[in-house]
Amino acid sequence: MAKQVKTAIEPTRSEDFPEWYQQVIKGADLAENSETRGCMVIKPWGYAIWENIQQQLDKYFKQTGHQNAYFPLLIPLSYFEKEAECAEGFATECAVVTHHRLEATKQDDGTTKMEPAGKLNEPYVIRPTSETIIGAAFSRWTESYRDLPLLINQWANVMRWEMRTRMFLRTAEFLWQEGHTAHETKEEALAETRQMHSIYEKFLREHLAIPTIPGEKSEAERFPGADMTLTVEAMVQDKKAIQAGTSHFLGQNFAKAQDISFTGRDGSTQHAWTTSWGVSTRMIGTLIMAHSDDDGLVLPPRIASQQIIIIPVTPKEDTRDAIIDACEALASTLRLKDFHGEPLRVQVDKRDLRGGEKKWEWVRKGAPIRIEIGPRDLESRKVCLQRRDQASNEKSFLDKEEFLREVTNTLQEIQDTLLERATAFRDANIQECTQLEAFEQHWDAEQPGWLLTPWAGSTEEEETLSKKHKITIRCLPLDQQDGEEAPCVLTGKPSKARAIWGRSY
Repeated sequence: MAKQVKTAIEPTRSEDFPEWYQQVIKGADLAENSETRGCMVIKPWGYAIWENIQQQLDKYFKQTGHQNAYFPLLIPLSYFEKEAECAEGFATECAVVTHHRLEATKQDDGTTKMEPAGKLNEPYVIRPTSETIIGAAFSRWTESYRDLPLLINQWANVMRWEMRTRMFLRTAEFLWQEGHTAHETKEEALAETRQMHSIYEKFLREHLAIPTIPGEKSEAERFPGADMTLTVEAMVQDKKAIQAGTSHFLGQNFAKAQDISFTGRDGSTQHAWTTSWGVSTRMIGTLIMAHSDDDGLVLPPRIASQQIIIIPVTPKEDTRDAIIDACEALASTLRLKDFHGEPLRVQVDKRDLRGGEKKWEWVRKGAPIRIEIGPRDLESRKVCLQRRDQASNEKSFLDKEEFLREVTNTLQEIQDTLLERATAFRDANIQECTQLEAFEQHWDAEQPGWLLTPWAGSTEEEETLSKKHKITIRCLPLDQQDGEEAPCVLTGKPSKARAIWGRSY
């Protein structure tokens, strides 16, 4: 019998994928559940990933003319009543503030009980999304076509009272960015919607090494109140889909509800054309599920909290200072180098722990490169290099000068390798399907992949299939909507359109 190789994370992905995911988060010290129901504490290593996402994505927003602003967390209930379509989509998830103070009452047992007091004249909804309150501001800011376009983004938190939560993927409170824009013409708003959609696809691919399928949501899956929703759909290692980012063309629906109107070039009063778009800390959950292995987190270098960890190996006290000095000097030299326009992020681990403990901690945390320097390395001017995209016991010894010359190339190799692996996995698990019988049998598998089918069904027919097999149309891929006609997998009607179906988080 072959000896079973022990992994740093138990259970493994194949044994229990949901529990494996939780253990990767715990092993990497990314986050923990909080005392507040459905909410999490994002710990420094995890928050640093979000900071990198925020900083890097924000550059794309600024390059395309958007400006950051901030809007209130509390939204008057009446704002939602004005926009029934939007409220309908979030009503069951809303948390509502009804009182404005607490009063203390002493109990017979000596304890103090806090009771809500001071009932508000109008309740406030903790924002599940900010279309309503930002639309009210846009209404004040827009008088003439000369005031347009308005290109606004905010980095914020939102609250959705989720009943079943999973860290990073679905929590009651999460961090995100939400872009909101208003335009003079429909064509400008559509161009904005598509531009931001393409930025999300590029960011996921080039920064997170996650390939996605860019497409349009079906009517059943569209954002409430939108005329069109574009999405980027990612496949993770249990072959489920994650909606990694969306961009919505809202038409004039919200503008009419919020009176975002202006005097046009011909002197007439017109309503603006609006969009909204966003991504959230769900990106981190997608990242974990897309790349990590049975030893823990695997981070693409562009987004990693620290790209290089240097571990001093000091078996003898008399060489400790010299080795640590050499490690610090190497770190200082590395920080002068750029990777994609940003200084390398390098940490020297000087903690008083055994080398094996340090190694496995950084394996679990997903650091792209680990460097060890010990007494013999110091004498030979070499470094011991280990890469997170390779087996945990694989290492190479390089001259320090060679390592310094090649370090950014090595980081790019790791980035490219992760993207190639994720792309190959995704493509191997998308099948074309044209027969209803094969379609229905496909979902009997424990971890079915995605199906690409011809589609001409109605919203009602889509919802029937979705409920029967616990699946959804993830998107109508943008590059698959004008091919050869083929019979719809359900109705048999000829269709040029194609739909991707899958199970999702």
